[in-house]
Amino acid sequence: MKVALFGSQPYDRRFFDEALQHQPDAARIELVYHASLLSLETAPLAQGSEVICVFVNDVLDAEVLQTLHDGGARAILLRCAGYNNVDLAAAAKLGFFIARVPAYSPEAVAEHALALVMTLNRQTHRAYARVREGNFALDGLLGTTLHGKTVGIVGTGKIGLATARIFKGMGCTVLGHDPFPSKQFEAIGRMVDLPTLLAASDVVSLHCPLTDDTRHMIRRDTLVLMKRDAMLVNTSRGALIDTADVIDALKARRLGYLAIDVYEQESALFFQDRSSDIIDDDVFQRLMTFPNVLVTGHQGFFTIEALREIAAITFDNLACYMAGEACANRLPLA
Repeated sequence: MKVALFGSQPYDRRFFDEALQHQPDAARIELVYHASLLSLETAPLAQGSEVICVFVNDVLDAEVLQTLHDGGARAILLRCAGYNNVDLAAAAKLGFFIARVPAYSPEAVAEHALALVMTLNRQTHRAYARVREGNFALDGLLGTTLHGKTVGIVGTGKIGLATARIFKGMGCTVLGHDPFPSKQFEAIGRMVDLPTLLAASDVVSLHCPLTDDTRHMIRRDTLVLMKRDAMLVNTSRGALIDTADVIDALKARRLGYLAIDVYEQESALFFQDRSSDIIDDDVFQRLMTFPNVLVTGHQGFFTIEALREIAAITFDNLACYMAGEACANRLPLA
Protein backbone atom coordinates (compact mmCIF):
# COMPACT_ATOMS: atom_id res chain seq x y z
CA MET A 1 0.00 0.00 0.00
CA LYS A 2 1.69 3.19 -1.19
CA VAL A 3 0.93 6.28 0.90
CA ALA A 4 1.86 9.73 -0.51
CA LEU A 5 2.37 12.39 2.16
CA PHE A 6 2.12 15.92 0.79
CA GLY A 7 3.48 19.04 2.47
CA SER A 8 5.78 16.81 4.47
CA GLN A 9 8.46 18.39 6.61
CA PRO A 10 11.46 16.75 8.33
CA TYR A 11 9.42 16.37 11.51
CA ASP A 12 6.66 14.55 9.61
CA ARG A 13 9.21 12.08 8.32
CA ARG A 14 10.62 11.59 11.80
CA PHE A 15 7.33 10.84 13.52
CA PHE A 16 5.68 8.89 10.70
CA ASP A 17 8.76 6.71 10.21
CA GLU A 18 8.83 6.14 13.97
CA ALA A 19 5.13 5.24 14.08
CA LEU A 20 5.41 2.93 11.07
CA GLN A 21 7.81 0.69 12.98
CA HIS A 22 4.99 -0.12 15.42
CA GLN A 23 2.40 -1.05 12.79
CA PRO A 24 1.54 -4.75 12.48
CA ASP A 25 1.20 -4.28 8.69
CA ALA A 26 4.38 -2.21 8.36
CA ALA A 27 5.77 -4.48 5.63
CA ARG A 28 2.72 -3.70 3.46
CA ILE A 29 3.03 0.09 3.81
CA GLU A 30 5.30 2.31 1.73
CA LEU A 31 5.50 5.96 2.74
CA VAL A 32 6.40 8.40 -0.05
CA TYR A 33 7.17 11.93 1.15
CA HIS A 34 6.53 15.01 -0.99
CA ALA A 35 7.68 18.37 0.37
CA SER A 36 5.38 20.26 -2.00
CA LEU A 37 1.82 21.07 -1.05
CA LEU A 38 -0.92 19.18 -2.84
CA SER A 39 -2.42 21.19 -5.70
CA LEU A 40 -3.54 20.58 -9.25
CA GLU A 41 0.07 21.04 -10.37
CA THR A 42 1.54 18.59 -7.85
CA ALA A 43 -1.27 15.99 -7.84
CA PRO A 44 0.43 13.90 -10.57
CA LEU A 45 3.21 13.14 -8.06
CA ALA A 46 0.71 10.81 -6.36
CA GLN A 47 0.37 8.59 -9.43
CA GLY A 48 0.20 4.99 -8.23
CA SER A 49 -0.48 5.88 -4.59
CA GLU A 50 -3.74 4.45 -3.27
CA VAL A 51 -3.66 6.60 -0.14
CA ILE A 52 -2.99 10.35 0.04
CA CYS A 53 -2.02 11.97 3.35
CA VAL A 54 -2.47 15.75 3.61
CA PHE A 55 -2.35 18.67 6.05
CA VAL A 56 -4.16 21.98 6.51
CA ASN A 57 -2.89 23.92 3.49
CA ASP A 58 -3.16 21.19 0.88
CA VAL A 59 -5.83 21.76 -1.78
CA LEU A 60 -8.43 19.03 -2.32
CA ASP A 61 -10.93 20.67 -4.63
CA ALA A 62 -12.91 18.81 -7.29
CA GLU A 63 -10.16 19.01 -9.92
CA VAL A 64 -7.45 17.78 -7.57
CA LEU A 65 -9.62 14.94 -6.29
CA GLN A 66 -10.43 13.85 -9.85
CA THR A 67 -6.72 13.88 -10.73
CA LEU A 68 -5.89 11.82 -7.65
CA HIS A 69 -8.67 9.35 -8.41
CA ASP A 70 -7.50 9.00 -12.02
CA GLY A 71 -4.04 8.20 -10.66
CA GLY A 72 -5.33 5.37 -8.49
CA ALA A 73 -6.00 7.12 -5.19
CA ARG A 74 -8.97 5.86 -3.19
CA ALA A 75 -8.36 7.19 0.33
CA ILE A 76 -7.52 10.60 1.81
CA LEU A 77 -6.00 10.74 5.30
CA LEU A 78 -6.02 14.18 6.92
CA ARG A 79 -3.22 14.86 9.42
CA CYS A 80 -5.45 17.47 11.06
CA ALA A 81 -8.92 18.02 12.48
CA GLY A 82 -10.25 20.58 10.01
CA TYR A 83 -11.43 19.61 6.55
CA ASN A 84 -12.56 22.93 5.07
CA ASN A 85 -9.98 22.40 2.29
CA VAL A 86 -11.81 19.30 1.00
CA ASP A 87 -14.63 19.38 -1.56
CA LEU A 88 -16.80 16.82 0.23
CA ALA A 89 -19.40 16.62 -2.51
CA ALA A 90 -16.75 15.80 -5.11
CA ALA A 91 -15.13 13.29 -2.75
CA ALA A 92 -18.47 11.55 -2.23
CA LYS A 93 -19.13 11.37 -5.96
CA LEU A 94 -15.74 9.72 -6.49
CA GLY A 95 -16.24 7.31 -3.60
CA PHE A 96 -13.23 8.38 -1.54
CA PHE A 97 -12.59 7.11 1.97
CA ILE A 98 -11.68 10.22 4.00
CA ALA A 99 -10.64 10.20 7.64
CA ARG A 100 -9.17 12.87 9.88
CA VAL A 101 -7.44 13.30 13.22
CA PRO A 102 -10.32 14.87 15.17
CA ALA A 103 -8.28 15.89 18.20
CA TYR A 104 -4.63 15.74 19.08
CA SER A 105 -3.10 17.07 22.24
CA PRO A 106 -5.59 19.93 22.67
CA GLU A 107 -3.41 21.14 25.51
CA ALA A 108 -0.63 21.89 22.98
CA VAL A 109 -2.72 24.48 21.15
CA ALA A 110 -4.21 25.81 24.40
CA GLU A 111 -0.74 26.32 25.87
CA HIS A 112 0.37 28.12 22.71
CA ALA A 113 -2.63 30.45 22.97
CA LEU A 114 -1.52 31.25 26.52
CA ALA A 115 2.06 31.80 25.33
CA LEU A 116 0.85 34.31 22.74
CA VAL A 117 -1.22 36.17 25.32
CA MET A 118 1.58 36.29 27.88
CA THR A 119 4.22 37.28 25.33
CA LEU A 120 2.20 40.12 23.84
CA ASN A 121 0.81 41.31 27.17
CA ARG A 122 4.18 41.47 28.94
CA GLN A 123 6.19 42.29 25.80
CA THR A 124 8.70 39.53 26.53
CA HIS A 125 9.66 39.25 22.85
CA ARG A 126 10.66 42.91 22.80
CA ALA A 127 12.35 42.67 26.21
CA TYR A 128 14.45 39.73 24.99
CA ALA A 129 15.69 41.75 21.99
CA ARG A 130 16.43 44.80 24.17
CA VAL A 131 18.43 42.94 26.78
CA ARG A 132 20.57 41.26 24.14
CA GLU A 133 21.53 44.76 22.99
CA GLY A 134 22.30 45.90 26.53
CA ASN A 135 19.11 47.94 26.84
CA PHE A 136 17.50 47.37 30.23
CA ALA A 137 14.97 50.22 30.09
CA LEU A 138 11.40 49.27 30.95
CA ASP A 139 9.59 52.02 29.07
CA GLY A 140 7.31 50.48 26.44
CA LEU A 141 7.09 47.09 28.17
CA LEU A 142 4.17 47.84 30.49
CA GLY A 143 1.62 45.04 30.67
CA THR A 144 -1.45 44.19 32.70
CA THR A 145 -2.15 41.57 35.35
CA LEU A 146 -4.23 38.80 33.81
CA HIS A 147 -5.60 37.67 37.18
CA GLY A 148 -9.10 39.06 37.48
CA LYS A 149 -9.51 39.78 33.76
CA THR A 150 -12.30 38.32 31.61
CA VAL A 151 -11.35 35.86 28.86
CA GLY A 152 -13.83 34.91 26.16
CA ILE A 153 -13.48 31.47 24.56
CA VAL A 154 -15.22 31.23 21.18
CA GLY A 155 -15.63 27.51 20.52
CA THR A 156 -15.79 25.21 23.54
CA GLY A 157 -14.62 21.96 22.00
CA LYS A 158 -11.60 20.10 23.36
CA ILE A 159 -9.10 22.87 22.62
CA GLY A 160 -11.45 25.59 23.82
CA LEU A 161 -12.06 23.68 27.05
CA ALA A 162 -8.32 23.19 27.61
CA THR A 163 -7.75 26.91 27.05
CA ALA A 164 -10.60 27.84 29.39
CA ARG A 165 -9.17 25.65 32.16
CA ILE A 166 -5.79 27.38 31.87
CA PHE A 167 -7.24 30.88 32.18
CA LYS A 168 -9.61 29.81 34.95
CA GLY A 169 -6.58 28.52 36.85
CA MET A 170 -4.92 31.91 36.44
CA GLY A 171 -7.81 33.60 38.22
CA CYS A 172 -9.65 34.89 35.16
CA THR A 173 -13.38 35.04 34.66
CA VAL A 174 -14.14 32.83 31.67
CA LEU A 175 -16.98 33.28 29.21
CA GLY A 176 -17.78 30.85 26.41
CA HIS A 177 -19.74 30.88 23.19
CA ASP A 178 -20.61 27.88 21.04
CA PRO A 179 -23.73 26.97 19.03
CA PHE A 180 -23.34 23.51 20.55
CA PRO A 181 -22.71 24.25 24.25
CA SER A 182 -20.41 21.95 26.19
CA LYS A 183 -21.68 20.60 29.51
CA GLN A 184 -18.08 20.45 30.73
CA PHE A 185 -17.74 24.21 30.30
CA GLU A 186 -20.36 24.83 32.98
CA ALA A 187 -17.81 23.97 35.66
CA ILE A 188 -15.34 26.50 34.23
CA GLY A 189 -17.30 29.52 33.10
CA ARG A 190 -20.55 30.93 31.75
CA MET A 191 -21.95 30.45 28.25
CA VAL A 192 -23.16 33.67 26.60
CA ASP A 193 -24.06 34.89 23.13
CA LEU A 194 -21.25 36.21 20.93
CA PRO A 195 -22.03 39.95 21.25
CA THR A 196 -22.04 39.66 25.06
CA LEU A 197 -18.73 37.76 25.03
CA LEU A 198 -17.05 40.28 22.73
CA ALA A 199 -18.25 43.27 24.76
CA ALA A 200 -17.21 41.86 28.14
CA SER A 201 -13.87 40.19 27.37
CA ASP A 202 -10.37 41.58 27.85
CA VAL A 203 -9.02 38.64 25.83
CA VAL A 204 -10.97 36.90 23.04
CA SER A 205 -9.54 33.53 21.99
CA LEU A 206 -10.89 31.74 18.89
CA HIS A 207 -11.14 27.94 18.82
CA CYS A 208 -13.68 27.26 16.06
CA PRO A 209 -13.72 25.13 12.95
CA LEU A 210 -13.92 27.06 9.69
CA THR A 211 -17.40 26.79 8.21
CA ASP A 212 -19.66 29.03 6.17
CA ASP A 213 -21.11 30.30 9.46
CA THR A 214 -17.76 31.07 11.10
CA ARG A 215 -15.86 32.51 8.12
CA HIS A 216 -14.97 36.14 8.94
CA MET A 217 -16.94 35.95 12.19
CA ILE A 218 -14.57 38.65 13.44
CA ARG A 219 -15.13 41.55 11.07
CA ARG A 220 -15.97 45.22 11.10
CA ASP A 221 -19.40 44.92 12.76
CA THR A 222 -18.19 42.49 15.45
CA LEU A 223 -14.90 44.26 16.12
CA VAL A 224 -16.78 47.40 17.17
CA LEU A 225 -18.37 45.40 20.00
CA MET A 226 -14.98 44.66 21.59
CA LYS A 227 -13.23 46.72 24.23
CA ARG A 228 -10.78 49.21 22.72
CA ASP A 229 -7.86 47.68 24.65
CA ALA A 230 -8.90 44.04 24.15
CA MET A 231 -6.62 41.33 22.79
CA LEU A 232 -7.78 39.08 19.95
CA VAL A 233 -6.12 35.65 19.72
CA ASN A 234 -6.55 33.17 16.87
CA THR A 235 -4.95 29.72 16.99
CA SER A 236 -7.65 28.00 14.96
CA ARG A 237 -8.18 28.96 11.30
CA GLY A 238 -7.03 32.17 9.65
CA ALA A 239 -10.28 32.89 7.84
CA LEU A 240 -12.20 33.22 11.11
CA ILE A 241 -11.13 36.86 11.00
CA ASP A 242 -11.32 39.39 8.19
CA THR A 243 -7.70 40.54 8.23
CA ALA A 244 -8.35 43.79 6.38
CA ASP A 245 -11.02 44.77 8.91
CA VAL A 246 -8.71 43.86 11.80
CA ILE A 247 -5.97 46.05 10.31
CA ASP A 248 -8.44 48.94 10.10
CA ALA A 249 -9.37 48.37 13.76
CA LEU A 250 -5.71 48.36 14.79
CA LYS A 251 -5.04 51.57 12.83
CA ALA A 252 -8.05 53.26 14.43
CA ARG A 253 -6.95 52.11 17.93
CA ARG A 254 -10.24 50.20 18.29
CA LEU A 255 -8.38 46.93 18.96
CA GLY A 256 -5.68 46.76 21.58
CA TYR A 257 -3.68 43.72 20.50
CA LEU A 258 -3.70 40.92 17.95
CA ALA A 259 -1.98 37.54 18.38
CA ILE A 260 -2.34 35.00 15.56
CA ASP A 261 -0.85 31.60 14.83
CA VAL A 262 -2.90 31.27 11.64
CA TYR A 263 -3.49 33.54 8.65
CA GLU A 264 -6.08 33.38 5.89
CA GLN A 265 -3.47 33.36 3.09
CA GLU A 266 -0.89 31.34 5.03
CA SER A 267 -0.46 28.56 2.46
CA ALA A 268 1.97 30.72 0.46
CA LEU A 269 4.05 31.51 3.56
CA PHE A 270 3.85 29.13 6.48
CA PHE A 271 5.92 25.94 6.91
CA GLN A 272 8.57 27.38 4.58
CA ASP A 273 11.80 29.39 4.98
CA ARG A 274 11.02 32.66 3.20
CA SER A 275 13.77 34.66 4.95
CA SER A 276 15.67 35.28 1.69
CA ASP A 277 12.57 36.06 -0.36
CA ILE A 278 10.59 39.21 -0.98
CA ILE A 279 7.19 38.57 0.58
CA ASP A 280 4.68 40.17 -1.74
CA ASP A 281 1.63 39.70 0.49
CA ASP A 282 0.89 43.34 1.29
CA VAL A 283 -1.76 42.48 3.90
CA PHE A 284 0.63 40.27 5.85
CA GLN A 285 3.41 42.83 5.56
CA ARG A 286 1.10 45.53 6.90
CA LEU A 287 0.28 43.35 9.90
CA MET A 288 3.97 43.01 10.67
CA THR A 289 4.38 46.78 11.03
CA PHE A 290 2.25 46.97 14.18
CA PRO A 291 4.10 46.79 17.52
CA ASN A 292 0.94 45.38 19.15
CA VAL A 293 0.69 42.41 16.77
CA LEU A 294 2.34 39.03 17.32
CA VAL A 295 2.42 36.37 14.60
CA THR A 296 3.67 32.80 14.76
CA GLY A 297 3.70 30.39 11.82
CA HIS A 298 1.01 27.83 12.69
CA GLN A 299 3.05 26.15 15.41
CA GLY A 300 0.33 25.75 18.03
CA PHE A 301 0.18 21.99 17.40
CA PHE A 302 3.96 21.64 17.28
CA THR A 303 4.88 19.47 20.26
CA ILE A 304 6.43 16.01 20.44
CA GLU A 305 3.28 14.62 22.04
CA ALA A 306 0.96 16.09 19.40
CA LEU A 307 3.07 14.90 16.47
CA ARG A 308 3.23 11.38 17.86
CA GLU A 309 -0.53 11.39 18.36
CA ILE A 310 -1.17 12.67 14.82
CA ALA A 311 0.97 9.90 13.34
CA ALA A 312 -0.58 7.21 15.53
CA ILE A 313 -4.18 8.19 14.74
CA THR A 314 -3.40 8.54 11.04
CA PHE A 315 -2.06 4.98 11.01
CA ASP A 316 -5.15 3.80 12.90
CA ASN A 317 -7.29 5.36 10.16
CA LEU A 318 -5.12 3.70 7.52
CA ALA A 319 -5.51 0.33 9.25
CA CYS A 320 -9.30 0.70 9.13
CA TYR A 321 -9.17 1.46 5.43
CA MET A 322 -6.85 -1.44 4.66
CA ALA A 323 -9.03 -3.86 6.64
CA GLY A 324 -12.29 -2.49 5.29
CA GLU A 325 -13.49 -1.87 8.82
CA ALA A 326 -15.63 0.89 10.29
CA CYS A 327 -13.62 3.98 11.19
CA ALA A 328 -14.71 6.37 13.94
CA ASN A 329 -12.73 9.21 12.34
CA ARG A 330 -14.16 8.77 8.85
CA LEU A 331 -15.97 11.78 7.41
CA PRO A 332 -19.59 11.07 6.47
CA LEU A 333 -19.82 12.02 2.81
CA ALA A 334 -23.37 10.90 2.04
